[in-house]
Amino acid sequence: MQTKIPVGILGATGIVGQRFVQMLEPHPWFEVAWLAASDRSEGRAYSEAARWRMKTPIPAGVAEMRVSPANPDGAPRVIFAALDAAIAADLEPRFAAAGCAVISNSSALRMQSDVPLVIPEVNSDHIKLVECQAWRKKSGGFVVTNPNCSAIGLVMALAPLEQQFGIETVMAVTMQAVSGAGYPGVASLDILGNVIPYIAKEEEKMEEETLKLLGRLNGSRVVPAAFAMSAQCNRVSVEDGHTESVSVKLKKKARPEEIIKTWNEFRSVPQELQLPSAPQQPVRYVELADRPQPRFDVDAGKGMAATVGRLRPCGVLDWKFTVLSHNTIRGAAGAALLNAELLKVRGYLD
Repeated sequence: MQTKIPVGILGATGIVGQRFVQMLEPHPWFEVAWLAASDRSEGRAYSEAARWRMKTPIPAGVAEMRVSPANPDGAPRVIFAALDAAIAADLEPRFAAAGCAVISNSSALRMQSDVPLVIPEVNSDHIKLVECQAWRKKSGGFVVTNPNCSAIGLVMALAPLEQQFGIETVMAVTMQAVSGAGYPGVASLDILGNVIPYIAKEEEKMEEETLKLLGRLNGSRVVPAAFAMSAQCNRVSVEDGHTESVSVKLKKKARPEEIIKTWNEFRSVPQELQLPSAPQQPVRYVELADRPQPRFDVDAGKGMAATVGRLRPCGVLDWKFTVLSHNTIRGAAGAALLNAELLKVRGYLD
């Protein structure tokens, strides 16, 4: 592309907003042209308004950009949203009604029947739901969402199994990084040397979103997947990377080597289209007995791949394994960015 598409970021000063800024800096298709955050940041230079927590410097072109009010006036058409759910429930429809293409990381509208909840490797066809949205019909605007940061790694590991063998039951226990709570997030005296066995609404999100993601598009709605799903979610003292211990019961019998081959050979629409943010191998299996680990595996595929390991028989269901994914890249900003690339290729951002 000779001319990059100008994009805006709602919630630009938060952790996910900062990750958007970082990932968009070298992007071949998009460039940051507009930033918005809370009233206290309005009018300030981004470098002053954002307490920068990324490991790379603030991009020079963004550092002195002034933070705009969080309203559609003057905003570009393509908006990446990194908002708290309560704020997103009000702001995202306003931007869509104004004709914006809102690519959201928020949970506010994910389960709305006409809003696509998309992982491009898993259910790229679900983006067609935008045509059912009233915003689309009136102004051309729409909302597309990506899943919860814990659901996305799980579903990337489950999707190849569902396609190849079918799934009857899933049980998942998460060990979720502190960066998933934003900044300042969890107080150090609460999390250091500790495990917190509760993350508000997280288990419900994992269960509902997993079934919608692996469901079937039927005209103007998604028919959820029919398998039983149970999640237990925990916060642990890890900086980045959600680790999940998963047990599954499959509809068809499978040998371990068949399951591993299914993961390693899994490719889908983003790889076929060679989307810029798509990992070459979206799911990879590591043979080492003590992997995956966040310290060593969280950045696989530039943070966009899910790493699976420890496949072994389960005494209750059929098989159990461990999956790891980067919660602020694949589980948040990177997921939305890949959705935007898919929307561009499909003609929704023209």
